[in-house]
Amino acid sequence: MVNLKPPEWMTLWAHLLKWILLSCAVAMLAGSASAFFLWSLDWATSTRNTHRYLIWGLPVAGFVVGWIYLKWGQSVDAGNNLLIDVIHDPQKTVPLRMAPLVLGGTVMSHLFGASVGREGTAVQMGAALAGQLTRVFHLKYEDRRLILMAGISAGFASVFGTPVAGAVFGLEVLAIGRLRYDALLPCVAAAVLADQVGLLWGVQHTVYALAVVPAVTAWSLLAMVLAGAVFGLVGQSFAHSTHALSHFMKQHITYPPLRPMLGGVVLVVVVMALDVDRYIGLGIPVMVQAFDQPLAPWDWLGKMVLTVLSLGSGFKGGEVTPLFYIGATLGNAMAPWLDVPFSLLAAVGFVAVFAGAANTPIASTLMAMELFGSEIGVFAALACVSSYLFSGHTGIYRAQRIDHRKHR
Repeated sequence: MVNLKPPEWMTLWAHLLKWILLSCAVAMLAGSASAFFLWSLDWATSTRNTHRYLIWGLPVAGFVVGWIYLKWGQSVDAGNNLLIDVIHDPQKTVPLRMAPLVLGGTVMSHLFGASVGREGTAVQMGAALAGQLTRVFHLKYEDRRLILMAGISAGFASVFGTPVAGAVFGLEVLAIGRLRYDALLPCVAAAVLADQVGLLWGVQHTVYALAVVPAVTAWSLLAMVLAGAVFGLVGQSFAHSTHALSHFMKQHITYPPLRPMLGGVVLVVVVMALDVDRYIGLGIPVMVQAFDQPLAPWDWLGKMVLTVLSLGSGFKGGEVTPLFYIGATLGNAMAPWLDVPFSLLAAVGFVAVFAGAANTPIASTLMAMELFGSEIGVFAALACVSSYLFSGHTGIYRAQRIDHRKHR
């Protein structure tokens, strides 16, 4: 009988060509969306800094965002958790409306002074736009899963300028203890290309200057493990507090737009009464300072409280950049106690708190190497793994599943 099956190399080339072309499409969409988003954030931040009185409008902004989501966005209100659920069950689809809604909601949150991030917005836009390709090309269920993961990687990579970390984040974030290697090609290709698309649009990412990475010693390695344990516990506390406040608000305030409105009232009172503008918005200037000079030892706690209040009450944005802020300032504060350079521990904390809160130690280690140089890899790896172990089996993404437990 004649075997009519094509040779394996032909099948592999067809697979490669298919996903390179699809990844190019995902990268163009996600990279362009992230570039527009970053420009919008820069405008919102500079406008708020110039006109500080805009903070008084935060309760109204919260009500407007909540009302818009109530009318048109209930199907996408779960955000990143919806993406994770749809990837696990690719028979569902991600509505295109997720992209403009989360973009507008996040920019408005930043314009009026909420303490939120940007990763969630970029990831949701990237995945929502990538998901529309399933209809255009009539992709099968398994291909839908892969293209959504590519959209997540592309959004993460293009908003932070970390293509390798972005690729691995899309593989690692879905389940604790498992990587989806069948999505390796689309995630890597989409992340690398989306980062290049953003650069072609003129996006400029923040440079965090790490002056010197010290030599590896027995104490410095032990210090990373000890610091990582603290970073993991803080990441766990952040996730638990955000979920608890969100649950409390939903239980006691039945009309959704009132939740961010009341949260906005509390935020305005705190910011104006205590003059803590350094804890709202992205907080990038404070993060840059954490690498250059000692900061107040309570900066991490102030940012954590305001971010939990913002996200828990329903403002749109992301958790990751606030986690970077919390980690960098906490590392800065802990450095004298552990007798390590504060710039080193600020850099390690920058990624390690995120590693514990998101259960993504590999992506976080790679991010440290992309942002601060390969020399920090050993220190970041130890701290991120320690943080991952101490953060428990929950995190900022409720839909994240447990495939293999972290320890017995």
